[in-house]
Amino acid sequence: MRLHDLKPNRGAVKRRKRIGCGESSGHGKTSCKGNKGQKARSGSGIRPGFEGGQMPLFRRLPKKGFSNAAFKTKFEVVNLSSLEKAFEDGAVVDEATLREKGLVNRTCDAVKILGNGDISRKLTVQVSHVSSSAREKIEKAGGTVASV
Repeated sequence: MRLHDLKPNRGAVKRRKRIGCGESSGHGKTSCKGNKGQKARSGSGIRPGFEGGQMPLFRRLPKKGFSNAAFKTKFEVVNLSSLEKAFEDGAVVDEATLREKGLVNRTCDAVKILGNGDISRKLTVQVSHVSSSAREKIEKAGGTVASV
């Protein structure tokens, strides 16, 4: 068997539907889109839940309950392994320096340091939340943790 003998399995390769290539192609004239109407137009699309102008089901049903999701605290998490790579010995780690180094990008309410990985540098960590394992490892390496 040689490379030029290789072929895909039977039925594995399907021909592309060539739309609008004349009547004899089988997909000519209206290009498989039926006759006129919104779905036949280019760039058309009907959003999910649209019922042709009728009041949609999700608006007809009564709303019930309450969600606290809008009020939850959004955390940005940073692991110790990332701090080990990004900071020098004796550096101060706070939200501003984490943003500078690119470890925190999104908008958040609080930054939390997690204990994933090891650390050997003496860092002064000043963030809103630190996990107990991260606090233990930082202090073991000779650093300090101050909650803001």
